[in-house]
Amino acid sequence: MNWRHALPKYWPIWLALFLLQGFARRDYPTLLRWGRALGRLARRLPLPQHRVVRRNLELCLPELDAAARERLLRQHFEEAGISVTETALAWFAPPERLLQLVRFEGLEQVDRLVASGRGVILLAAHFTTLEIGARFATAARPVHAVYKPSRNSLVSEFFRRYRGAVSAGMIASDDIRSMVRVLKAGGVVWYAPDQAFRGKGAEMVPLFGIPVATNTATSRLERLTGAAVLSYFVERLPGDAGYVVRIGADHVADTAHYHALIEREARRLPAQYLWLHKRLKNIDTSAPDFYK
Repeated sequence: MNWRHALPKYWPIWLALFLLQGFARRDYPTLLRWGRALGRLARRLPLPQHRVVRRNLELCLPELDAAARERLLRQHFEEAGISVTETALAWFAPPERLLQLVRFEGLEQVDRLVASGRGVILLAAHFTTLEIGARFATAARPVHAVYKPSRNSLVSEFFRRYRGAVSAGMIASDDIRSMVRVLKAGGVVWYAPDQAFRGKGAEMVPLFGIPVATNTATSRLERLTGAAVLSYFVERLPGDAGYVVRIGADHVADTAHYHALIEREARRLPAQYLWLHKRLKNIDTSAPDFYK
């Protein structure tokens, strides 16, 4: 690591990484209990994220009444709390332990495509299972994971070195050239481009019936490389039953189709979708802001 990472401003991050490493030694039911408790605590704090979640639920699930949305908000914060403690497993648990927690549906089609020499994009989405879902992919097969570089240099270095050591490789989300190279060579890339995006190539694509600023790079990657694009959704099962990863058989390079699949999954597992994210944004920043 860079010597600057020993400076006091990085100490909270070192502490967080140390705590997560300790959490990873705990059994899975304990991590779930701690995560739910953390989520309940966050719900009681005066955090601005409460308003973001309420606004997203109001706009995306208008069929729910106010009481139902509040119940869903409480459930969502518990699921979000679990995502913090299960990150300890994603970052520090050995692959054999992780694979004991998950059942895959559709992994055989990835194997067939790779055996034929064709690249594969596993198209994920921002649910509360995002982090552990990415790790399931890299634990099961040689998969390159795409990540968004952090503004914090220590976090970026951690992802590049540590996470890169437990995957086929890490690719920054703006490094399209590396994605193309891996896919043309018949590799597998895990990719979750569904956050609000206003950069080059952004388009307004409906999600929950609302046009939102969206990254359409997946369709361009498919055209450039001929890769198969398969949906990749993770469900956190009730209790401590673990997870199911469902890899879709349908081709989802089309962004509108991708959004339709995300919406369907979010309606099926509403507490596990990442309502904390300000997803409903316009490309034009002068347009009305849903979150003001």
